[in-house]
Amino acid sequence: MAKSPELEHPNKAFGWAARDPSGVLSPFKISRRLLLSYKSIPGHEIVGIVIEVGSKVEKFNVGDKVVVGCMVGAGHSCDNCANDLENYCPIMILTYGATSYDGTITYGGYSDVMVAEERYIVRFPDNLPLDAGAPPLCARIRVNSSLQHFGFTKPGMHIGVVGLGGLGHVAVKFAKACRVKVTVISTSPNKKEEAIEHLGADSFLVSCDPD
Repeated sequence: MAKSPELEHPNKAFGWAARDPSGVLSPFKISRRLLLSYKSIPGHEIVGIVIEVGSKVEKFNVGDKVVVGCMVGAGHSCDNCANDLENYCPIMILTYGATSYDGTITYGGYSDVMVAEERYIVRFPDNLPLDAGAPPLCARIRVNSSLQHFGFTKPGMHIGVVGLGGLGHVAVKFAKACRVKVTVISTSPNKKEEAIEHLGADSFLVSCDPD
């Protein structure tokens, strides 16, 4: 039986929550999980150069530019893993703050060296500077994966991009690169020029405009 939000975790806490479609916030008692480790090294958009490879590594060589994303392991025995959807694996291992195969805590990319399984490493273009490619890695993967998964990359299609934040910018650029017609939908009319003039969107809608 599922526990109530107040009893789910050991640390008692208090917050403000929207409990119905009105969106009005009201006091809400919750609980928080215990912090497992204070020695957390974050960083999940990691680029670097291979300095050493294991005896069974086949895809990479010393000197290759590579990328490590937000996960470094999974169970490899469920249906999700069998279909290259390790991110849905129930025992997926995050790049930092998770428990690895050997029971140790994983540490992220804010360090000078890290070790990762080749299954979770991607080759980085040789002609792209490392510092220019690292920041948008998470957004690019998230957006491109969605566009590809739902088949929104066919030339001539028309898609809507809701919001022109970090993900929205990338979505517009990817879609236009695939020759897809793009309408940006935003609450801010001030983003129209950026959407159309700078990113190449075909049209722009203000979502809060009744007309």
